[in-house]
Amino acid sequence: MDWYLKALKNYIGFGGRARRKEYWMFVLVNIILTFVLGVVDKLLGWQHSSGEGVLTTIYGVLIFIPGWALQFRRLHDTDRSAWWLLLLLIPIVGWIVMLIFNCQDGTKGDNRFGPDPKLNSW
Repeated sequence: MDWYLKALKNYIGFGGRARRKEYWMFVLVNIILTFVLGVVDKLLGWQHSSGEGVLTTIYGVLIFIPGWALQFRRLHDTDRSAWWLLLLLIPIVGWIVMLIFNCQDGTKGDNRFGPDPKLNSW
């Protein structure tokens, strides 16, 4: 949960680098929270006809910017510009490439986006 809170504290921090662990822990907590909120939406009857719940929608809107900021920093850790996110516009192939980028270890030592977060982590 600390990694999730760390990403939220850096809400609009699009600069710098983010470790692989920070990114994947954020994704894991997002999946769990979305599932829990979906169950609560269903229990309270707050689902739209499309199946999307009110709480889930609010959560998605609130977490959108920190999620993108973290994705920017994750690409920076692998010494890639955030322009690589344009690959997400290519269905399936672009998504697979981004998944591979997010699974790769970051650049060891400093790179053009800042110091190594593994050396500066808490």
